[in-house]
Amino acid sequence: MNRDGARALAEAAAKAGVPIIHISTDYVFDGSKPAPYVEDDETGPVTVYGRSKLEGEQAVAAANPRHVIVRTAWVHSPGGNNFVRTMLRLAGERDSLRVVGDQTGNPTYAPHLCAAILEIARQVKRAGDGFNGWGTYHAAGNGVTTWHGLASEVMRVSGELGGPSVPVQAIATADYPTPAKRPVNSALDCSKLERTFGITLPSWQEGAGVCVQRLLQAQ
Repeated sequence: MNRDGARALAEAAAKAGVPIIHISTDYVFDGSKPAPYVEDDETGPVTVYGRSKLEGEQAVAAANPRHVIVRTAWVHSPGGNNFVRTMLRLAGERDSLRVVGDQTGNPTYAPHLCAAILEIARQVKRAGDGFNGWGTYHAAGNGVTTWHGLASEVMRVSGELGGPSVPVQAIATADYPTPAKRPVNSALDCSKLERTFGITLPSWQEGAGVCVQRLLQAQ
């Protein structure tokens, strides 16, 4: 689905004479860079998911030259299963949490990402044949943190709003092994998005705060 499905959509869009906006991931990188990744950095996914998403990017670019590929990261929202929802649930079940503190990235609130994608689409449509910003962009929550940092912010906001809140202990990746390897650093530099479209997503703290508030209201 990540590769062949993406190719099919890009081919259909090209046949219809319309552009395509394709969503990709920070996991196309191997995580070894000590600074946030820019769009032109060498890719090197370390998981099947990351490889399939990179192949999807390549398939889209090959099938439709009028493409905008948007890489994002650490997406969370009031709906579906995601890290923020899980932290709130566990805070209601446990006296404390242990969360990885040596992986860095950009937590991204899904509605903030959606707003950015819609604005990209509007600008592409307005420019018509004069648009020349085709290519790959990074779009993620503004600022960088760790999973522990995100969990701590979730607990802080939840506690202030009267929701569950427990201490969060930082642990090493080695202390929480998972079947799929996670990049040590998957932070994304989103300055190209700002230069081309004038778009900067709100801070990851703002996104996490709104998400926690909406989740607590839904309980």
